[in-house]
Amino acid sequence: MSDGWAESADAWVASQGDEGDFGRRWVMDAPMLERVGRSPVRRALDVGCGEGRFCRMLKARGIEAVGIDPTAALIGHARRLDPGGDYRVEAAEALGFEDGTFDLVVSYLSLIDIPDVRTAIAEMARVLVPGGRLLIANLAGYNSAADANDLGWVSLADGRRAHAVDHYLEEKAGWIAWRGIRIQNWHRPLSTYMTLLLEQGLTLTHFAEPDAHGGDPVRRAHYRRAPWFMMMEWAKP
Repeated sequence: MSDGWAESADAWVASQGDEGDFGRRWVMDAPMLERVGRSPVRRALDVGCGEGRFCRMLKARGIEAVGIDPTAALIGHARRLDPGGDYRVEAAEALGFEDGTFDLVVSYLSLIDIPDVRTAIAEMARVLVPGGRLLIANLAGYNSAADANDLGWVSLADGRRAHAVDHYLEEKAGWIAWRGIRIQNWHRPLSTYMTLLLEQGLTLTHFAEPDAHGGDPVRRAHYRRAPWFMMMEWAKP
């Protein structure tokens, strides 16, 4: 059964443009790049790279970046947008690299798209060099547990806005649709991710819930009502 990505590839690329959607451009890009720059990186892997936008940002900083994604149509877009770049059709659950290949592995809002996250996290840890870093951006758990098509927000009888969350502790897949895109996302409680990362012997070195820092004021105010995303950095001993 399709997860919707192949059918949604063209609409996804159109929605991202050159600078990414609001959440990437005005919330997550800056803190993600700030963490990347905290220590020297020679070679990085972007797991679930999509059309390759973050790979291109890494390359602009002198990093040898490799992007993998299971959706061939998205990798095709990445190759057209970055001729000569290293983009491969691969699943996160079966990375075609030797142990200890990368100084940095990035999962930029891709864990929510991966069915077998246990295997994927083990693979990400495996391809890291000792001392390497796994940098993760993910939807906040309250966000992925909500009705994504309504963005979780509802109006109460007294006019206040509230965010509806239900069945937070259940791991579940759901469908979200916007701007011609219709894809399957996975919700998992934060404890699931933390447990899987700790099981790999990784050490948490940074955790943040980034704030919106620019863009349209109305949209910025919406993103500031509650933390839309979370960011984690883990080190491999």
